Amino acid sequence: MFKDLDPILHSQLRLAVMSLLIGLKEAEFTFIKEKTHATAGNLSVQIAKLREAGYIEVDKQFKNNYPLTICKISQKGIEAFENYVNALQSYMKPSDQ
Repeated sequence: MFKDLDPILHSQLRLAVMSLLIGLKEAEFTFIKEKTHATAGNLSVQIAKLREAGYIEVDKQFKNNYPLTICKISQKGIEAFENYVNALQSYMKPSDQ
């Protein structure tokens, strides 16, 4: 019938982060925060969940003595995102099931 939706990606903020990264391949934390209008704390938690799932890689470094966090989508993340989109499409056309 309907395909299962990935619970990791079925969160609005996590889906927004993945949607940004699927097109950019990587982005700075501040860029993601600005585009998603998320608070730093909430975004940090959601990024941690995506990292724990293996969907993104997080590189923390310093630039001019300021912390710099760069998020990159992983191959597993690309596959999960594509599967999620396909599963959503199955909800749009249930008669094809």
